[in-house]
Amino acid sequence: MWSLAEAVSPRLIDAEHIGSTNADLLARIRQGEAWPHLGVLLTRDQRGGRGRLDRRWVAPAGTALAVSVVLRIDAVPAERRGWVPLIAGVAMAEAVSSQIPGAMVKWPNDVLVGERKICGILAEVATEGTVVVGSGVNTRMTAEELPTDTATSFASEGVNVDEDRLLADYLRRLSELTALVERGSVRALVREACVTVGRRVTAHLPDGTHLTGRAIDLDEYGRLVIDGASRHAVSAGDVVHLRPAPTDH
Repeated sequence: MWSLAEAVSPRLIDAEHIGSTNADLLARIRQGEAWPHLGVLLTRDQRGGRGRLDRRWVAPAGTALAVSVVLRIDAVPAERRGWVPLIAGVAMAEAVSSQIPGAMVKWPNDVLVGERKICGILAEVATEGTVVVGSGVNTRMTAEELPTDTATSFASEGVNVDEDRLLADYLRRLSELTALVERGSVRALVREACVTVGRRVTAHLPDGTHLTGRAIDLDEYGRLVIDGASRHAVSAGDVVHLRPAPTDH
């Protein structure tokens, strides 16, 4: 079933159902279970999934693929570890694009097809030097099963997804990008894949405030630089892409 992905991952467990692949994998690692770099825990029936800010992520059984991957990042300098969720987004966008051309990254952790979300990503620290990167990909959801009108899936895009190929492509590229961020900057690569840069946005920040302006860049730490009433570098928040104003070009 997962022959292509198993050729990339040294350990792959396909759970019939699970609460949360991220929570389960984090617990296993923290309890001392040995998991190698690129080890994978996945399911098509995740019953207690979580997104950023501990929001619930729910999908009907069999309609989405929940994947959590172990990344050993001891060799990544501390100042570059903020790029890990972003490179995961790039890896997934490229994997999706091999079956639905044109997928892009929305800062900080979504993969979009057009303006609609097909995948969300959540990176969490397991132990010092070990991160678990979770992703939830809408694979076989019908238009009626999509949670919002801003979401999409392979099925609703008219694509019969090859999940094994999708996962293998994602893991392979994630491995390459992790090695790249160990060696140096991935800023230009991520910026090229990030559809948020250049857009007018509103960023809803964790403290309840918000910023509106144009997202003009990613800084050296992967923060989104927003030029509004003043210039800010945002490290966390929910970003809404705004429709272009009549004077925008």
